[in-house]
Order: sequence, then structure tokens, then C-alpha cells
Amino acid sequence: MNKGAGLTIGVIAVAVAAGSGYWLGGRGGASHGDAAQVASAPAEPAKKEKKLLFYRNPMGLPDTSPTPKKDPMGMDYIAVYEGETDDEPTAANQIKISTEKVQKLGVRTEAAQLRVLDKVVRAAGRIEPDERRIYAISPKFEGYVERLHVNVTGQSVGKGQPLFEVYSPELVSAQREYAIAAQGVESLKEAGGQARDGMKQLADSSLLRLKNWDISEEQVKALAKSGEARRTLTFRSPVSGIVTEKKALQGMRFMPGEALYQVADLSAVWVVADVFEQDIGQVRTGAKAKVRINAYPDKIFEGTISYVYPTLNAQTRTVPVRIELANPGLLLKPSMFAQVELPVGTKGQVVTVPTSAVIDSGARQIVLIQQGEGRFEPREIKLGARSDNHVEVLEGVRDGEQVVVAANFLIDAESNLKAAVGGFGHAAHGAAPKEGQAAAPGQPGAKGASHQAEGTVDGVDAAAGTISLNHGPVASLKWPAMTMEFKAANASLLQGMKPGAKVAVEFVERQPGEWVITALKPLPANQGAGTPAAGANPHAGH
Repeated sequence: MNKGAGLTIGVIAVAVAAGSGYWLGGRGGASHGDAAQVASAPAEPAKKEKKLLFYRNPMGLPDTSPTPKKDPMGMDYIAVYEGETDDEPTAANQIKISTEKVQKLGVRTEAAQLRVLDKVVRAAGRIEPDERRIYAISPKFEGYVERLHVNVTGQSVGKGQPLFEVYSPELVSAQREYAIAAQGVESLKEAGGQARDGMKQLADSSLLRLKNWDISEEQVKALAKSGEARRTLTFRSPVSGIVTEKKALQGMRFMPGEALYQVADLSAVWVVADVFEQDIGQVRTGAKAKVRINAYPDKIFEGTISYVYPTLNAQTRTVPVRIELANPGLLLKPSMFAQVELPVGTKGQVVTVPTSAVIDSGARQIVLIQQGEGRFEPREIKLGARSDNHVEVLEGVRDGEQVVVAANFLIDAESNLKAAVGGFGHAAHGAAPKEGQAAAPGQPGAKGASHQAEGTVDGVDAAAGTISLNHGPVASLKWPAMTMEFKAANASLLQGMKPGAKVAVEFVERQPGEWVITALKPLPANQGAGTPAAGANPHAGH
């Protein structure tokens, strides 16, 4: 009995000691960040924070730091956390910027969407008379201006209104000839036969002659009735309009075909607009147009596009477009300037992005697609029609994708966009480097990598930020020893540099053919250029 009790007490003591040890171990593990505490409380798992790995160079250079720092240009290094390294598959061809910098840059995105591009083509124009409504009064015989009924240019006339009277010996002779022939026909009415037919032919030819001279039917009838030739003949306006030209003077002599008056009907006019070459393909005949005149800022005149001229003005690179316009009240005066709006439309709904989203270098057009927080993918696109605020995307962007519409050029500068899009498939070009020249992009290690060299300073141009270096062989680029020019990433790198100084440098290819020194360290004068110093590190001291 006593022996069993002692055994029981010993078991209890061992259990208490083990429990105490487990408790103390749990506290100690918690103080050192072990997972024992998580295992002891599975109902309330602790939120695991992302582990900071390192800080990377903001320009994409192969340089990292375990602590926050700035690059030679004063830009903060970007924090990289576990699971966010650039070697992830999703990071291919992407630009990565910290969330803080995204906010500082004021980046704003908008979804690409389907819409109908309604565009208004604006052009300058001028009012011109309708050429089909301009009439010239030109007598077809020789004579003299006997009297003027309309004697000022710009006077309004009605259709049939007398303009001027003329005297012509030929006209008087033709009238008498017709009067005699008409009387002969009347006198031979009872006789009949060939005599009457001959007289009738003479009368008809005289009448035709008068009609060919634009003698009105009314005057011919009066002549036939009275049988007396009139000394003067009155010319009347063929249309209601404005006298735009008057050459007739009292008593002047005129020759056949000479234009004495010009009358224009301005109840309808033309607007001839000069449309720029890039917009003319969207203009269609029959479409409506709006016309604004500076003289009447509160009025909008509407017309119809009737003709697109087949010629281009080589000086202004514009094509004339004719718009027919009613002119009630004769408000529109020839030669007035006009502002024309020609609405045009597309074939229907198309994928569009705001015009501010496109980075246009001339050779290519690029937009930045947001792939996540702080991640942007530069994507080359093909553009179509444009409106005032949006542009059609034929290839490269899908409906609903978020595109950067504000601060995209700042992202370009911040993350060296040219290097990010350099892998779009453009083949490397160039031959082996000659003395004084850089290797062509595409040689081993030439793109996106850091290279080291030692050499002697040949010359420094502080204003241009360049340094000429006579360096030794560069194994990473398979370069021989040569003299070539480098750019400095920061002007401070060139301070104190003089020709003849021995230096160790680290450099990268920022863009094809542009070699930039990112770190520079002076070497002892007794160390030969081109021979790496033991333990030399170009970053030392920076």
C-alpha cells in the first residue's frame, strides 16, 4: 500500500515537472518567434507578416541593399518582400513600382471599353456664291448703251426688272426686216402658192435671228403687231438677285459677247471648308454640317455636304469640301469666314481607351496595363479611328482591361520604360565593337547586366556628363581593351576626375548603344589599368 502510494506520488511529480517544462519552453519559444505559440493556440492563428528580403535599385540595375538607401540620382530603393521577387513568372515584361511612389506620381487608371466613336471634324471655311446661280448679261450684237436703269454694283434686282437699254443699227435692221416679212405674209395670205411660202420663210428666219439675239417674246409680238421697229432694246434681269458686277456705262460702245452686268442669286450659298488631309477619309457627301459665323454668334446654320473636291492644296495639306446652305434674309455674305463642324461616325462599337493613355514615340504606340498593385505591363498597340477624347484600339488591349490614363509618362521616366519594352522582339544589330565604340546590344551580357572594368581616364566633359576611358578587356562583354566614352549616372561621379587617373568602374547598357557608369572608384597610381585589383569593388565608398 505504501509502496503503491509512493509510485503514484512519483508519477504525479514527473507529470508536474514535465508540464512546467513545456510551459517554460512555450514562453521561451514565443519570445524568440518560434511557431510553438501558434501550435499551442490553433483556434487563433497569428497573422504572419511578409518577410522583407532586400531593397532593389529603382532603375532596374543589378544592385540590392539590405537597408534603405538612395541611388546616385537620389531615388529611393524599392522594398522587395517574400513572394514578390522579380524572377516570378508574372513579373516578365512588367514594370514594378512601390505603392508609395504610385500614389506620389498620381497614377490613375481607367478601363478600356466598347463605345461608338462620335467625332466632329472642325474646319475653317468661307462663304461663296452658288456658281450655278450666277448670270452674266452679254449682248450678242454690237451696239451702244443708251440708258442705264440699274447703275450701281450691289443693287438688288428682281426677275424681269430692266437693267439697261441699247441702240444697235444691226438690231434696228433686223427688226425692219422681220416687220416687212410679216406684212408680206399677211398680204399674200389670199394668194397662196410659192410666193406666200417664200415670204413666210423670210419672216421665220428674221424672227429666229431676233430670238437668237435674246429679244423677248413680248417685244417680238409688239413688233409684229405694230410693224414698226423700235430704236432701242431693253435688257432685263434673268433672275432675282444682287448685281455683283457692272461694266456698262452710259453711252459706251460694246462688242458682241461683252459682259455688261453680272447678277448673283444669293438665296442659297456655298460654304467651302478646308478639311485636313488626315480627316478627309471620314467625310461623306450627304452628311449634315453645322456652320457658325462670327457676325452671328447666336445662330447656327445647317447645311448638307454636297461635294468633296478631288484635289489637295499642297501648301495647307487640306481638301476643299462644299456645303450647300440656305440663306434666308441674305445674312450670309460672300467671302465671310465660317467655322464648320462635320460630324462623322465609325462602324459601331469598338474597343477604346482615352487618348491620354497612349505613349506615342512615332515608331510605336504603347499603353501601360495595370496587372496588380504597383505592377504595370507595357503593351504595344495598333490604333484606329480617333474622337476628341478617345482612340480606337485595333490590337493589344481587350475590353475591361485597366490602362493608365494619368502619370504614364512619369512611370516611363521612373522605371526606364525603354529597357522594359526592349524585349518586344526587336533583333539586335551591329557588328563587333571597333576601337572607341560600344558593343551592339544583343552580344553576350550586353543587355540589362552590370559589367566591371579598370582603366585610365582619357578625358572628362562635366557639362555633357561624359567620361572617356581607356579600359582593359571586359570579359562579360568579350570586349578587348579600347578607348570609349561613357555617360555618368550622376554628375557627382565625375567630381575630382582628371585625365590620367586610374579608376575601377561598374557600368550598364541603359539603352542600345548607351553605356552608363553607375559606380566609380579611384585606384592607386601604381596599379596598372586593365589588371583587376585584389578585392576591388567599384561600389566602395558609394
